[in-house]
Amino acid sequence: MKAFTVVKGIAAPMDRANIDTDMIIPKQFLKSIKRSGFGPNLFDELRYLDEGQPDADNSGRPLNPDFVLNQPRYKGASVLLARENFGCGSSREHAPWALEDYGFRAVIAPSYADIFFNNSFKNGLLPIVLDEAIVDGLFKEVAAHEGYELVIDLENQKIVTPTNEEIPFEVDSFRKHCLLNGLDDIGLTLQDAEVIKTYEEARKTTSPWLFNN
Repeated sequence: MKAFTVVKGIAAPMDRANIDTDMIIPKQFLKSIKRSGFGPNLFDELRYLDEGQPDADNSGRPLNPDFVLNQPRYKGASVLLARENFGCGSSREHAPWALEDYGFRAVIAPSYADIFFNNSFKNGLLPIVLDEAIVDGLFKEVAAHEGYELVIDLENQKIVTPTNEEIPFEVDSFRKHCLLNGLDDIGLTLQDAEVIKTYEEARKTTSPWLFNN
């Protein structure tokens, strides 16, 4: 998992509430269990004018010019600004996979669905919770200033705006540690690889019948 320390990037506004995981990555693209390759189909139904198909080439598909991520001013955005209850719906882990694969490293919203919130941390995506009034203010700033960039400093738990305003945010200390060090569940387990190996060798001695073929 890619470590998250300081991210500076353009903020793209997704100005609607209750965006569910099927909108983030539609169900027809869930066949793969690899974490990569979902970016081209992120927000597929909003992003394109035709219906997307698994394993299809997206390069020639007609784009929806009214969709925010298709607008040139938000090209290369790495911070997604959203409204309340982002990531609701099903528990698919593909949703944070698609956001991360597209290039987003953080989402800022007033609230999230619990499962999406937890899955994001496990996949290197930082979901930041801010007061609704603050989020609303950021939406207005993004709309008013093309190329509006935010700096997200996880170590110091703050967002820095182009005018050097600092917006603090809260994050669980354990989740913060994992993101800063790029540790997903497998990475956390591998930190104790020697302990696990020693335990397994001891079990072979004390309970050899468990290892008979």
